[in-house]
Amino acid sequence: MKARLWLGRIGWMALIWTLSVAALGIVATLLHYLMRAAGMH
Repeated sequence: MKARLWLGRIGWMALIWTLSVAALGIVATLLHYLMRAAGMH
């Protein structure tokens, strides 16, 4: 039971970490395209 609780906690941490990394990647890509569209290199 305790092992299952730890697995669940690690799973949630991994999920949150993956989502935050994905969000940062999307934001960086959007900023890059916005800067290119504005003519700032």
